[in-house]
Amino acid sequence: MVAVRGSRALVARVRGGSRDSGDSGMTTSEYAMGTIAACAFAAVLYKIVTSDMVSQALSSVIGRALDASF
Repeated sequence: MVAVRGSRALVARVRGGSRDSGDSGMTTSEYAMGTIAACAFAAVLYKIVTSDMVSQALSSVIGRALDASF
């Protein structure tokens, strides 16, 4: 009898837990929008980092770091 009560309680917890979670994750459309936004952000960052001004600044910083005397 105790095993039956325990198994019923377990089943009730499992069933109740899946219903009470609310938003448990993103839907397919949300994943698609998130992926598009991430790709667009990556493209903007790539354009910025590969621009002449940023490239020169990074080269300057690296050059100064390599020429530093300790």
